[in-house]
Amino acid sequence: MADPRSRPAGHVPLIMLVVLALGAAVGLYFGVGAGRQWSANRGFHPLVIPAQTAPASDAAAALAATTKGASPAPSAADAPAPTAAGVLAQLKGTLADPSLGSSVSAQVYDAATSGTLMNTGAAEVVAPASTAKLLTTAALLRVRKGTDRFTTRVLQGGDANTVVLVGGGDPTLSAAKVGQASEYPEAARISDLAAQVSKNLSGAAITSVVVDDSLFSGPSTATGWAPEDAPSSYASPIAAAMVDAGRDAPGATVRSAAPDLAAGRALADALGGAQVTRGTAPAGARLLGSVQSAPVSTLVEQTLSESDNVMAEVLARQVALATGQAGSFAGGAAAVSATLTAAGVAVGAGMKDGSGLSVADRIPAGVLGQTLLLAAGAKHPELRPVITGLAVAGWDGTLVEQGRFTGTSAIADGVVRAKTGSLTGVTGIAGVLTDSDGRQLVFAFVADKVPGGDPNSTSARTVLDSAVAALVRCGCR
Repeated sequence: MADPRSRPAGHVPLIMLVVLALGAAVGLYFGVGAGRQWSANRGFHPLVIPAQTAPASDAAAALAATTKGASPAPSAADAPAPTAAGVLAQLKGTLADPSLGSSVSAQVYDAATSGTLMNTGAAEVVAPASTAKLLTTAALLRVRKGTDRFTTRVLQGGDANTVVLVGGGDPTLSAAKVGQASEYPEAARISDLAAQVSKNLSGAAITSVVVDDSLFSGPSTATGWAPEDAPSSYASPIAAAMVDAGRDAPGATVRSAAPDLAAGRALADALGGAQVTRGTAPAGARLLGSVQSAPVSTLVEQTLSESDNVMAEVLARQVALATGQAGSFAGGAAAVSATLTAAGVAVGAGMKDGSGLSVADRIPAGVLGQTLLLAAGAKHPELRPVITGLAVAGWDGTLVEQGRFTGTSAIADGVVRAKTGSLTGVTGIAGVLTDSDGRQLVFAFVADKVPGGDPNSTSARTVLDSAVAALVRCGCR
């Protein structure tokens, strides 16, 4: 059952092949979720899906048949430009559906020109829910390179039989055993840390593991989180030391109530068993082992595709640390806002966390579309993982949960990438698509006064899905 406050991550490994053909400048990547698709200087591309692995819908199969082997471009050179009047005519009735309630913001942009095609309620302050992860990940990519990695260390403790696990803010450090697959591609391993420690200590018995979580500060849960939010299937308290995105064990459904101690226990188990406590490393302590996270670009893609609240909160703290702020909820929110404001996206001071889980979060609705325009545009190639990390309609992540983009909306399969958001009374979706004329559009829709307040009711989501599908279908000239 989906969580009534924020959609939990699906965490179902789905392997897909996405080919981006931009001549000699484009790489080919395999991945999990939306895959790792990197293009240094170009915007969003429609997917090219091998027919034998296409989503099982007629629309997706047709898409695969028509695009297999094609060379997708950001917008076809001769693609007719949509008009504001055409977009309004197509969406006016859908966005007035009573299922969305009385507060609906809608932005649609022509990605090729950044021209505004619809801008309803952009200045209105709304609850973004999980679409807030677009802001957090974009800010991180503004202050850290996509190739950067976060380091977890083990240091010598105060005596020969004590080691200190120093958290480095890597949310996907994995406790998976040797030979066991991690849920997170390229994740660092506790088992590798333990092997280095054992080698450097020549097999000396370890009786105590101290967990140093001092990189982060402040409360471990945010203002606006309910007591049942952490631990839950979709969130844990936030710590600089954790394994498997805040779990006690790889693949656990409910996340840990004490993720720092869970990381310490994983190391202790790998070292043959030891007492686990909290503390700090001695000054100048000897380095016994270190491992590095997957690249920032991969962490961004994983966070977005599966809408992982814990990963988003850790990444928000990394934005804070990179900009001289405290590694806390307040520091992360302030740093994300300042970073994006400097890039021309005025987020304001209304965020209380980095994931959108807080019911107290508020942003001007228009910043979602503005952030996506930056990420899809040629001037900011460093932001490309924000686009490649978005779930794909009919294919993976949150866009295949609970019957999304089915029926007449299945025309969006494979040509829409988007981030969803759900909280009590809030339903939103923001992303990029290619319309029937080959034109690329950026869109953001948020309804934050959904009647009845239940985001898991399909009606409001179905209406927003149909609005996105209408943009794919219409050409809107």
